Amino acid sequence: MANPDDLNENQLAPLQVFNFHVRFRRDALLAPPEGSDVPLCSGAFAECTGLEATVEPKVIKVGGSNYGPAQRMGRVSFATVVLKRGMTSTRDLWNWFQLLTGGAYAYRLSVEIEMRNSTGAPALTWKLARAMPVKFKAADLNARGAEVGIEELHLVHEGLSLIA
Repeated sequence: MANPDDLNENQLAPLQVFNFHVRFRRDALLAPPEGSDVPLCSGAFAECTGLEATVEPKVIKVGGSNYGPAQRMGRVSFATVVLKRGMTSTRDLWNWFQLLTGGAYAYRLSVEIEMRNSTGAPALTWKLARAMPVKFKAADLNARGAEVGIEELHLVHEGLSLIA
């Protein structure tokens, strides 16, 4: 018998994937209580790519089995997440990148990418665990252009999860 919650989920209106918000948080250390993470900044970006996880299969050749090898789970790898054409009201993202490129400790943040429905209410939230910036590209400076502050921000991370 089908779960009634599953049926309601299938009746949702289509999500508009271009409507999303990004939050950067510093996680508290040593088994933090729920909700004790520290928000640093948030931003609005026009595009987000790379929400992707790939499992490397392990092939095991079983003796005496002529039909084919057994397939097992291997390592999981995560794609670089690229945020494009963004704005934020603080310099925290640049300061984070500059801190890491200056030889400081690899300061990691958790990143939440919240997709919103057509009314602006949260619909899905993806979380990147222990993210670190590896590329920061500012917009071109052109008096006739309409570019925004951050052209690209590339993030590597150690985990992708769907939290809401």
